[in-house]
Amino acid sequence: MNGVRSARLVGVSRRAEPAVGTLLLLGGRSEIGLEVATRLAPGRTVVLAARRSDELETEQLRVRQAGADAVHVVEFDANAMDTHADLLRDVAERHGPIGVVVLAFGILGDQARAENDAQHALDVITTDFLAQVSVLTHASKLLRAQGSGDLVVFSSVAGVRVRRANYVYGSAKAGLDGFASGLSDSLHGSGVHLLLARPGFVIGSMTEGMTPAPLSSTPDQVADVVVAALRKRAASVWIPGTLRPVFFAMRLLPQWLWRRMPR
Repeated sequence: MNGVRSARLVGVSRRAEPAVGTLLLLGGRSEIGLEVATRLAPGRTVVLAARRSDELETEQLRVRQAGADAVHVVEFDANAMDTHADLLRDVAERHGPIGVVVLAFGILGDQARAENDAQHALDVITTDFLAQVSVLTHASKLLRAQGSGDLVVFSSVAGVRVRRANYVYGSAKAGLDGFASGLSDSLHGSGVHLLLARPGFVIGSMTEGMTPAPLSSTPDQVADVVVAALRKRAASVWIPGTLRPVFFAMRLLPQWLWRRMPR
């Protein structure tokens, strides 16, 4: 499957390269995030942010070999939301204006456990929604002040209509999707662009051991679509694009049938 050709771009405006400046990858071990970073790395400073940042040697080397001018690491705990503003400010002060912020952190969680363990359910919601809201709010403020920049947000088709089989993760993505959509509209005319990506099932370490769903993709295919969408300044993109009409139809299914849908 050619990932770019299978994409569905929504709200496309003029063609342009992603904003110049440092690329900040929040989720420095993310397979998708690293694929995006390597595609945008040539000629840039790249900052990989993750917990245990001193263990990112392999990721640093990969991005450097992709053509980055410099690669740095910074400690980042998504759930330590009181640190987000300082982290973004420090990256900008140390490495120059931020051109692209990629939010590639998150957890899938265990649905069965979350149905009986409220703390686990809250952990999923905190990382996949609340922490994302925190980062996006601080990052959009910083980029507004600069007058330019790109934000890349990973929602999911799981949030388009939440399914019984993964309603905790799906509800977090539904909240994120709504927040990012509204933020994108609020940024119109500011010089800051937000791309909302809605991939389906992605075959990778996060879904290891799970049976791939129909219309699955790989991290490199997702990254191809995301980078192409950034260059077209699309507001949102479905990966693969055929998922958009599929989920439009799924919204019309009666509830008794929907509750039987698998993951």
